[in-house]
Amino acid sequence: MNATGKFAGFTVGLVVIFGAALALGSVAGPDVAEPAAHTAEDDGHGAGGHDAAADPTPGGLTPTADGYTLELASDQVTAGAAVPVQFRITNPSGVPVTDYTVEHEKLLHLIVVRRDLAGFQHVHPTLDAAGTWSVPLDLTRGGDYRVFADFTPAGGEGVTLGTDLRVAGTYDPQELPAPAPTATVDGYTVTLGGALRPGETSNVTLSVSRDGQPVTDLQPYLGAYGHLVALRTTDLGYLHVHPDGHPGDGVTAAGPGIDFAVAAPSAGDYRLFLDFQHAGAVHTAEFTASAGPEEK
Repeated sequence: MNATGKFAGFTVGLVVIFGAALALGSVAGPDVAEPAAHTAEDDGHGAGGHDAAADPTPGGLTPTADGYTLELASDQVTAGAAVPVQFRITNPSGVPVTDYTVEHEKLLHLIVVRRDLAGFQHVHPTLDAAGTWSVPLDLTRGGDYRVFADFTPAGGEGVTLGTDLRVAGTYDPQELPAPAPTATVDGYTVTLGGALRPGETSNVTLSVSRDGQPVTDLQPYLGAYGHLVALRTTDLGYLHVHPDGHPGDGVTAAGPGIDFAVAAPSAGDYRLFLDFQHAGAVHTAEFTASAGPEEK
């Protein structure tokens, strides 16, 4: 069902707006500037959003939670390299939210992945005064995608909402890669240390190397040396993940290891996506990891 009619004027001027924005290259990505907003303590580490306390229930399973709702302007688009997508978050009164707390240097983190866990994207939309978020997405491959909005409303707690986006185009479903301790991306090798334990918070370390040498000069990205998104493969449940420490705290090293606490709610396979920055570029390493049977 197309949701455009839910709120009049939502997509007025869409083509013109995105044409101009894409030409300027300023709509999304790691360098998008955010408007002034509330800021969580300690730069967002340990408060709401990405750093919510370990919770046995994954987020993003529904478009409505804690009274907040994720509404796409349209839940069906045509495949393309830079498809304009708009959405808004409404509060318990049905009013679009316009005031957010900055978490990891952004007002909202948008995670997009196809339901076969291919095509992962972590982007940062822009917000207008009326509460509408806008971002171009790389949706060159057709299929059903899951869209996660990870945010903290001003004065509230962190919320993760999820909804589906159908992309009309050629569908090439991918098999889930088998669990493996290493992944390669853009000439880097990332090694996963530690194991996921169902029903518990597990400490894992992702270590980055290049050409056989450990990388010890990782650069801060969104206030940390790495960001990890973890999704349960059965239902794409969004796990709460904590980065351990932050740049400039006098303790956290700039590699090669990046430490995380991962709360796996149940046994089974999970897909892990690590964003890290080195030599001025952001890279994403992908893993499949299994959480063993729950102890009885």
